[in-house]
Amino acid sequence: MIHGGAGALEDLKNEASEAEFRQSITAILEQGRQRLEKGDHALDVVEYCVTLLEDDRLYNAGRGSVLNAEGKVEMDAALMNGSDLRAGAVACVKQIKNPIALARHVLEQGDHVMLVGDGALEFAQFCQMEIYPDHYFITEARIKQLAEAQAAGRITLDHERIKPSQKLGTVGAVARDIQGNLAAATSTGGLVNKRWGRVGDTPVVGAGVFADNETCAVSATGYGEQFLRTVLAKTISDFVQFRGMDAEAAAKAGIEYLVAKVNGEGGVIVIDGAGRCAAAQSTSGLIRGWIEMGGETYCTLG
Repeated sequence: MIHGGAGALEDLKNEASEAEFRQSITAILEQGRQRLEKGDHALDVVEYCVTLLEDDRLYNAGRGSVLNAEGKVEMDAALMNGSDLRAGAVACVKQIKNPIALARHVLEQGDHVMLVGDGALEFAQFCQMEIYPDHYFITEARIKQLAEAQAAGRITLDHERIKPSQKLGTVGAVARDIQGNLAAATSTGGLVNKRWGRVGDTPVVGAGVFADNETCAVSATGYGEQFLRTVLAKTISDFVQFRGMDAEAAAKAGIEYLVAKVNGEGGVIVIDGAGRCAAAQSTSGLIRGWIEMGGETYCTLG
């Protein structure tokens, strides 16, 4: 199951057609299916799918990320392995084509869970990852979006409505492989016009991402501060573990908790140990697609 962000999507066609998003989501899901059918590990598949989302300019992650107050791209990403709770995360990284791949290196290196800023870049160079020029990431749409946010004097979600054309947000993936292992991955460019090295929920284990074979895998999108304050991804896992909920019930309960506690805005995708897929959101839309138990491919923007 993958997502391309939650928010006000009613005017999606102002910047890109609904068909483009459906085509993108469906193609990435099918590539993920092929790898799972070959027996690939869930962790490899969620990393792969998020890499494809990062490479697509339609989404606020990797190429096409939103711009901070300095007109730069500053990205966060994390992934987690459900079989042993290993996790890797990076925050405030620049010039890395695929932050989720750098987060995977952090996970595999094993000494740390999260690296940030210049240290993360130094680690990327140690791992011989290619450094990309700033112009690779920046699109005309993002330049316009930043100008609108600065004119309004606001720090905003990519999908928040400064004007009706605003949409989208973080990307993510969750998977269960044929061995029964779960994994989750999340990546983002963060908030439009963000300052001071702001970091949201995306790279924080338990907030924007979580996976445990005994419960579920979760990837979140929305206002990061609200997901941090509610530790939402782990809260959803706890609903599965301690209340016996399946993916659908836990996702719904998680969003209800988010709204009740902090009036939170966003959404989640969840897959449980039985391979059941679910999603829930407090926004009017959530771009997502899923293949449940090897069945049909589905995609929705609602």
